[in-house]
Amino acid sequence: MNDTTTHEAPASPQPAVTDAAQTAAPSPPPAAAPVPTRPSATPTLALLLALLAIALIGIQWYTSRSSVESLRLEAAKKLSEGDTIAKESRVLAEQARDASAEAQVKLGVLESRVAESQSQQIALESLYQELSRNRDEWAFADIEQSLLIASQQLQLAGNVKAALIALQNADARLQRMERPQFTVLRKGINRDIERLKALPHVDTVGLSLRLDNVIGAVDTLPLAMEVRPPDSSKAESPRASETSAWRRFMNEAWSELRQLVRIQHMDRPEVPLLAPTQAYFLRENLRLRLLGARLALLSRDQASYKADLKAAREWIIRFYDTREKSVSTALAALRNLHESDISIEMPDIASTLDALRNLRIARDRPAR
Repeated sequence: MNDTTTHEAPASPQPAVTDAAQTAAPSPPPAAAPVPTRPSATPTLALLLALLAIALIGIQWYTSRSSVESLRLEAAKKLSEGDTIAKESRVLAEQARDASAEAQVKLGVLESRVAESQSQQIALESLYQELSRNRDEWAFADIEQSLLIASQQLQLAGNVKAALIALQNADARLQRMERPQFTVLRKGINRDIERLKALPHVDTVGLSLRLDNVIGAVDTLPLAMEVRPPDSSKAESPRASETSAWRRFMNEAWSELRQLVRIQHMDRPEVPLLAPTQAYFLRENLRLRLLGARLALLSRDQASYKADLKAAREWIIRFYDTREKSVSTALAALRNLHESDISIEMPDIASTLDALRNLRIARDRPAR
């Protein structure tokens, strides 16, 4: 703060005068007032510049902090998504490994059975060559081959129809031969034919076609999170000739305001929300489940068949809109397929094969 100094002129001695002289002499002019000195503007400008610099630094710091925070949140989100995808990948890899191990076991069993079938085929071919001497030997070999085919169809493929055809061909051949020594064998074959006819029929082709229809409709089934409430705010607007312009304006404004808020009663408030990629993998996993059920149907594996159908039904009930007609139709089809029994206890024709072996031993004994 600058101090202002006032300089006053020293009083000069005045000569003594009389009263008349003082009266006649003019009065001296008043002394000029002291002029104050203005303070300098440089410190104020410097202060303003400093405040402006501090404000700019604060704004830049706040902006940088906001950017770093947003980057940190985005990085955390990406890391969480990456962890989720990694966990799902590990689960899928474990499932694929288990499925591969199971397939390897089944493949080994099938290879052993195929090898056994090939060995039996080689044995039958050698038997054909040995029995090519006369007609009776050929017929006997044909009957034996038919019985072996029937046994293989029952034990390996569970094909009742093919086994029944093979047994009927063997019985027809024995009937044409009209030999009394084949009576025991014919009784065993007829007994096996009646047992096969009494078995319940499993429409494998029809069940497979119904599964194919459900598999084809997987991509068209609507998810529960994609359902939108119906637009019930649309009402019949009065005709322009019946209402005034002001009333039409109020009706349109009220209609627009009603569309801002919608109230819907949710039967399932816990509808899961899925990302687009998760929805895609959900449909693919559902399709794989249904394909697994179809393979289990063809291999007559009832446990796997019912387990796959149950899992597919649970996924549809949880993730899809069950109020849609297509979804309810698919659920009804899966329910009917789940209630169908595909596992049938196949009868054993071992007694008939034993009778055939005994008959062959009896035929070969006189030749020795």
